[in-house]
Amino acid sequence: MGYVTAVPPPRSEAAAPARSGRRSLALALLCGALGAAVTLLATRQRWSQGTVTVPGGDFSLTAQGSDVTGVPAALAIVGLAALVAVFAVRRAGRFAVAVLLALSGAGIVAAALIGASDSSALDEKAAQASGDTSATVASLTHTGWPYAAAVGGALILLAGLLALRYGSLWPAMSGRYERGNAPRPRRRTPAAGDPDRPEEIWKALDRGEDPTGTGPA
Repeated sequence: MGYVTAVPPPRSEAAAPARSGRRSLALALLCGALGAAVTLLATRQRWSQGTVTVPGGDFSLTAQGSDVTGVPAALAIVGLAALVAVFAVRRAGRFAVAVLLALSGAGIVAAALIGASDSSALDEKAAQASGDTSATVASLTHTGWPYAAAVGGALILLAGLLALRYGSLWPAMSGRYERGNAPRPRRRTPAAGDPDRPEEIWKALDRGEDPTGTGPA
């Protein structure tokens, strides 16, 4: 009866998961970092502008992204933290962090698109400038920066989806740097019969020998 020898898979097939892991990791890091940077930059720009009528004439008003909504900037920071935390956890923890990363991106997209047509921030400024609580802004226009923030959120969302799909192939923080797993130095145990051991010195003195080897005790 003959034996069947298992043939190992080709090296190219065995290395395919490793290549996929490296590529997805590099893409996720790029998308996450770039998405957070774009989002934070966009929230500091002018999102809308308009005018309000005051006794002296028309007064121009502008609103930055942070005036309209603080959600995109906050979620961008959460996304960055989640992107870093992906490498510090394993298995279920990594899956949970990847979900948080994806949800951060989705939240940024939703908040940015809602803020693209929002006028409440300018209405508040119009009421303050005119002294009339019922005053609203006129000639309202919006810029493209809310959509830039949405693009940044989409990049973070993509990073989260990559982490969900390929996160199991990514490396994790090495346990050898953790305090609890640090290797302990081995204690040196003196060999039996070592003349330098205290008990051996006393035994030599009891026998009337000189432990130093220079003469009789």
